[in-house]
Amino acid sequence: MSQAGPLVLIVEDEAPVRRFLCTALEAQGYRTVEADTAQAGLAAATTRGADLILLDLGLPDGDGLDVVRRVREWSGVPIIIVTVRDRDDDKVRALDAGADDYLTKPFSAAELLARIRVALRHAAATGSPDGEAALEIGPLRIDQERREVRVGGRAVHLTVHEYRLLTLLARHAGKVMTHRQILGEVWGPPFVDKLQYLRVFVAQLRKKIEADPSRPRLLVTEQGVGYRVTGG
Repeated sequence: MSQAGPLVLIVEDEAPVRRFLCTALEAQGYRTVEADTAQAGLAAATTRGADLILLDLGLPDGDGLDVVRRVREWSGVPIIIVTVRDRDDDKVRALDAGADDYLTKPFSAAELLARIRVALRHAAATGSPDGEAALEIGPLRIDQERREVRVGGRAVHLTVHEYRLLTLLARHAGKVMTHRQILGEVWGPPFVDKLQYLRVFVAQLRKKIEADPSRPRLLVTEQGVGYRVTGG
C-alpha cells in the first residue's frame, strides 16, 4: 500500500480557487481539506493535523493575518499565503507574523507546488533533532561544527557577522526572511530598523559566495521584503 501524501489545509473563500488548488495538489499525491472562513480554518488546523496550510488573507469573517498569529501560538506548521494583495508591506506583515512564504494570485500550479516542496523540506529539517551539523544548499556547504563555509568545494572566509547571516538564511533555505527578522536575529533588537546596515553585509557576503555578485543565485533579494537562500 502506498504511503498517504502530506495533508494540505486550504483556507480560501472563493470556491473556484479552492477547486484549482485541490486539483493541482491531489494530482501530485497530496491530500486536501478545505475551509472557507477564518474560523473554519482555525478549527481545521487544530483538529485535522495538516502538514501545510495554504491561506488567503481576505476572508469573510476576518483577516488571514489573524489566523497566522493564532496558529503560531501553538504550531510551527508551514503556512503559505495565497492572495491578490501584492503590496510589499502586506508581504512583510504576513512573513513577520509567521508565514513561511507568500504567493500573489494569479500563479501557476508549478510555482505553487515548488513553494510547497520547499516549505515541507524546511519544516522537516527544522524538526530534526539538533538540526544538521552541515547545511548543504546547492554548491553551498556550511559545516556548523567547524564553522567552515565552502562554495563548490572552495573555502570561503567570512567575518563573524557574515557567517551568522549566511547560516541563519541557510537554516531557513527557501524561506523568505524579512529585513527585521534577519537584523533582529543576527545583530539583536536594537538593529531591527538598520536596513542599510543589512544591505552592506549582504553585498559583502555576495562578493564571497556568488560567482557573479551582480546577478546573485544563492542569496537572492525579495524586493521590498527581505532575502532568501536558494540552491542557485
